[in-house]
Amino acid sequence: MNRRINKDLFLELTGECPVIPEIKNEEWLEKLSESESRIVYILFGDICTIPDIVARVKAMGRFALVHVDLIDGLSPKAISVDFIKRYTQADGIISTKPVLIKRANELGLFSVQRFFMTDGLTYWNIERYVKQCDPDVVELMPAGLSKVIKYLVDQINRPVVASGLTQDNEDIIGALSAGAIAVATTNRDLWEC
Repeated sequence: MNRRINKDLFLELTGECPVIPEIKNEEWLEKLSESESRIVYILFGDICTIPDIVARVKAMGRFALVHVDLIDGLSPKAISVDFIKRYTQADGIISTKPVLIKRANELGLFSVQRFFMTDGLTYWNIERYVKQCDPDVVELMPAGLSKVIKYLVDQINRPVVASGLTQDNEDIIGALSAGAIAVATTNRDLWEC
């Protein structure tokens, strides 16, 4: 697969399959073939294993987005994104850290900025952070907050992926109905499109 993922391709692929598998261990990586999605979120590994994990995902014909905050041995500093770019075949990153999103943009990596919806302060700061960091996609957690997702989709002018605590198809339908373009989930029972 020689295509680079960009916002248009991300929208196209999530239009075909709005469920993005999040793999969190070796077993789930091996079960990735159960999903039709061409986009994969990688939520595990360390600096020694992440190049191989990404290569295996890429060998399956998938776009690999690495959640850098969850890779053991990487720090919340821009150099971590440089490491991902230089030593892996990753198509992009996921992070809650603005500095990492900005660095991904500078390096030409696709960026997904993740927000945990914990309180009103978080809610009111999302628009500001999106303007400052300019991510390709915004991810809001948890996915079951369809009312909040709807309000933010209208304000931030970015494609939104919902994730976190996705229990059933009702959560997926609710998030998609609220304007999310996709739902990323570690719930393997929901990996089918």
